[in-house]
Amino acid sequence: MALVSKIPQRRHAERLMFSSSDDNAMLKQIQATHAPDGREVDVGDLLHVIEEIFQHAKPVIDTSGAARPPLDVLDSRDLREMLELLSYTIHKISCEMACKCMGGGDAHATTVNIFHILTNYTWDAKVVIALAAFSVNYGEFWMLAQLHPTNSLAKAVAILKQLPETLEHVDALKPKFDALTSLITAMVTLTKCIVEFKQLPPQYISPDAPELLTATTHIPTAAYWIIRSVVACASQITNLIGMGHEYIASTAEAWELSSLAHKINSIYTHLTKQLDLCYQLINEKKHLEAFEKIVHLFATPHIDNMKILQALIYAKDDQFPLWDGSTKKKVSLDVLRRKNVLLLISDIDLPHEELYVLEQMYQEAKQVPSRMESQYEIVWIPVIGRSTPWNEEKLKQFETLQGMMTWYSVFDPTMIDPAVIKYIKEVWKFNKKAMLVVLDPQGRVANPNAIHMMWIWGSVAYPFTSEREEALWKAEKWRIELLAGPIEPLIFTWITEEKYICLYGGEDIEWIRSFTKTARAVAKAAQIPLEMLYVGKSNPREKIRKNNATILNENLSHILPDLALIWFFWVRLESMWHSKVQQGKSIDSDPIMQEIMKMLSFDGSDQGWAVICRGAHMAKAKGDMIRTTLTDYDSWKNSVAQKGFLPALNGRLQDLQTPHHCNRLILPSTTGTIPERVVCAECGRVMEKFVMYQCCMD
Repeated sequence: MALVSKIPQRRHAERLMFSSSDDNAMLKQIQATHAPDGREVDVGDLLHVIEEIFQHAKPVIDTSGAARPPLDVLDSRDLREMLELLSYTIHKISCEMACKCMGGGDAHATTVNIFHILTNYTWDAKVVIALAAFSVNYGEFWMLAQLHPTNSLAKAVAILKQLPETLEHVDALKPKFDALTSLITAMVTLTKCIVEFKQLPPQYISPDAPELLTATTHIPTAAYWIIRSVVACASQITNLIGMGHEYIASTAEAWELSSLAHKINSIYTHLTKQLDLCYQLINEKKHLEAFEKIVHLFATPHIDNMKILQALIYAKDDQFPLWDGSTKKKVSLDVLRRKNVLLLISDIDLPHEELYVLEQMYQEAKQVPSRMESQYEIVWIPVIGRSTPWNEEKLKQFETLQGMMTWYSVFDPTMIDPAVIKYIKEVWKFNKKAMLVVLDPQGRVANPNAIHMMWIWGSVAYPFTSEREEALWKAEKWRIELLAGPIEPLIFTWITEEKYICLYGGEDIEWIRSFTKTARAVAKAAQIPLEMLYVGKSNPREKIRKNNATILNENLSHILPDLALIWFFWVRLESMWHSKVQQGKSIDSDPIMQEIMKMLSFDGSDQGWAVICRGAHMAKAKGDMIRTTLTDYDSWKNSVAQKGFLPALNGRLQDLQTPHHCNRLILPSTTGTIPERVVCAECGRVMEKFVMYQCCMD
């Protein structure tokens, strides 16, 4: 004869949710049971065992290879010793649930009783021990269910518990078991979250930290609802064993399990937000600690550069952190030991022009390895913003750049510690623009940014120190070799042949046609050998490429065939400016700086321009002025015989000079060396400062 469930239906409010006032009363009641005596329980291993039980406790054993705790955890000595201390408490709670849950006992009262049993334990230990007690009952139920078809002892016990009859209706029981599984998963997840809070490193976050304090106030409530849910689950299993499959007629219990799971998940959502905030604070402190360690390392003398390089690139020895661009193999940091190292720091948007020119300089230096100028290595450190995800597209972009480099690079940019990025940005002032930080063989910073030296003098600037930079400038004067010698080798031939050399630029092709035609006519009339070279405009784009093609097709002058060379011409001028600023020079007193500014202001104007030089003499002017002067050659040609062509040209330009002018100096703000005060190279007045945003699309 089938049994009918006689379990009284508990009131909805009693069964699950309290009102706000009841919630506060419940919290006070639970906190009144909390009197920890200082005992510390490492619940990690016990939680692994509980998860192992729940993993296997189901009608069909999961053999899919899901991640499980290693077997040695189940056999560990630490676990056995801990269970010797906890087994009585676990058994007592297990019996409490089995007895009180039979016949629809008061779930809240049972929960409070369990808290009384656990009064001397911390909150994380309370919930793990309660879960362990339930897992014993739950595990025994499913162990009998799995073994009774093949084990005589299990079959006999299962018959007494009416399991075979119950499991015959396993399909009808599925909603109940699904609800149980969902609630158990939610309980374990929330329990692990509470354990995580307990395991937060106290050296990085104090109990008084607002992020942790907020969570701490909610953990007793979370503990209550976990143990309350444990009682609800235990009630389901206990009554299923005692009353057989007919117990499924009470569908309200399945709803209760789902509602509890919702409650648990809501608490989990809130606590994980707080946990994330705690980890954010911890990571900030860890990064600050790592940052301060780097600062200390650079302030400490070393016998070689290895500690510095390990701190900047990769400190562990479990893998080779560098990629050798020449051999296309991974190598260790040892290849850089006691060498001068140039750290090329950039993002993965490094312009190919910069890479192309730097590669040419590097290869030229390495052609004769015994030369002093070749005694350095370059290492690319890509700065990856943590705000943007490292995805396949960015990886491909990184690998493309890395494949173009013959020097060393960091093999995996994600291995660079955030503290290193912080140091690079805050101490070395990296701000998108590529820079070269020079480390001497002992790891000391010989130059915080030698990129300007490299662009101006190439490897001749070795060892790239500030002292070397100062010495090079002392030996320098404003001349065509400094202005454009490294850009076009023909210039040295023209100098040897004592020719007049004209550099000109701008974007207006009609002005280019008119100027070059006029200049050739004047050169012929003055009987001077003239060579002209078009250097375009900074940030050369499609318009400059088209101008190059037109100039070449119409045989107007020489050109720089690669846009990278045009870019290099202008970036060298900018580098000269910034190098001088770094040296503390000013336009007021430095003649070379005055000339550099005139050239940069030519590029900032909307017209063409020209510079004509021979030997120590040089004449320069903007497009309309130089073209008008040359067109009017007949009016000053008589002075050419007396003074020479360039002095006569300069005299005529001076005569035509008016007080009215508008000079613009455009410098990229990302270089970090923009002076507050700049005077006009033409009239000496302080120039107005503006902020310009530019997006150029050809």
